[in-house]
Amino acid sequence: MSDFDESTWTLAAVRPTHLSRPRMRVQVLAGPDAGKLHDFDERVRVGKRALADLVLTDPKVSSLHCEIVSRSELTVRDLGSKNGTHVGNVRVLEAIVPPGDSIRLGDTVLRVQPLGEHVEVPLAESFDFHGIIGASPPIREITARLAVLAKSDATVLVQGETGTGKERVAEALHRAGPRAAGPLVIVDCGSLPSTLIEAELCGYERGAFTGAVTASAGAFERADGGTLFLDEIGELPLDMQPKLLRLLESRTVRRLGGTRTTPVDVRVIAATNRDLPVEVQRGRFREDLYFRLAVVTLVLPPLRERRDDIPLLAIHLLREMGVDPKSCLTLQSIDLLQRYDWPGNVRELRNHLMRAAALLEPVRSPGPAASAPRPAPAGAIDLAEPLRVVKQRMIDELERAYIGGLLQECDGRIAEVAKRAGMDRMSIYRIIDRLKLRPAE
Repeated sequence: MSDFDESTWTLAAVRPTHLSRPRMRVQVLAGPDAGKLHDFDERVRVGKRALADLVLTDPKVSSLHCEIVSRSELTVRDLGSKNGTHVGNVRVLEAIVPPGDSIRLGDTVLRVQPLGEHVEVPLAESFDFHGIIGASPPIREITARLAVLAKSDATVLVQGETGTGKERVAEALHRAGPRAAGPLVIVDCGSLPSTLIEAELCGYERGAFTGAVTASAGAFERADGGTLFLDEIGELPLDMQPKLLRLLESRTVRRLGGTRTTPVDVRVIAATNRDLPVEVQRGRFREDLYFRLAVVTLVLPPLRERRDDIPLLAIHLLREMGVDPKSCLTLQSIDLLQRYDWPGNVRELRNHLMRAAALLEPVRSPGPAASAPRPAPAGAIDLAEPLRVVKQRMIDELERAYIGGLLQECDGRIAEVAKRAGMDRMSIYRIIDRLKLRPAE
């Protein structure tokens, strides 16, 4: 008999209603912009183009140079800059910033300090917002914002790793808003051949091209009065991006081979697993299209950052399959599921539960449990070196072993390495280049 008790994870009384987030201040200590300040409460991006939150004039700073994140610790991550990001005197890809330490980009020196103030972020009361399940603060912060956004027609850009539920967000925004009675049309920009994307979006008249034996309405026309979801927008070819920009700005379409222009009334939601500002910096995505799509940006947390939601998700997903959760979940199985890192996120969890239910097997962990790295023996550490230097060296060794091992197992397929590591491909390329594991593709 299962020892699983669903009420353990569904008691609202133990959940906070607000999240208190400390306010931080970035101060430019040296460089052309000395004295400039920028306040933030979670994340700030620094660079010399409008893509950044803190815009600098230092010519040695890249368009989008680095991001600083304030959570349990202050961290800085380089975003593929040319001249690098330094904490103290150490060039870093990603590192914890010790209190009082400076961050150097080119000739600019930054320091981040707490303001002694807090921002109260509202969290949704419900653990289920039109199929988006979760009781953890990260997901309830998202669903609280979705409840507000659903009432508007604002264009929304949803970013997140593969399998985090970006399509579910689009469905929830559609179903919770005034367009719920209208159509929800989904276009997967990553699966369509580049030659067919324009025809799919705009439609075509009979005889417009070989094989066009009948006229067909495009996605914009089919979504009239409802919502158009552009999935994997980061995969859209560059030559198609100005055409999409015109469609978004004019809200009118003309079918291929046609002469009549048709106005359309659609709400647009786009999604990608790419970091679009970084793609803009690399010349792979148009800046004007990015700003047109990112009226409101939502970043979905990966499952490993909200492990507390795994029991609720498992219950919900099993019920969707018509399976009684008590028949295959135990306290031990829940513990195993929460220890795993889920590189494929909620999609991987769903597939794992479906496999167990289909085979009438107890739910187990699909792989090794996540665990903290074993501390290095004291003799392997040079105590004369600063902590940040030792820490970066250990991170390099861990990344060399982990990414190097994945490259061998995946036969060098970067997309597969990124999926299993729970990272984007450009981050994998940067690690490969930095550690010289193999030539970048």
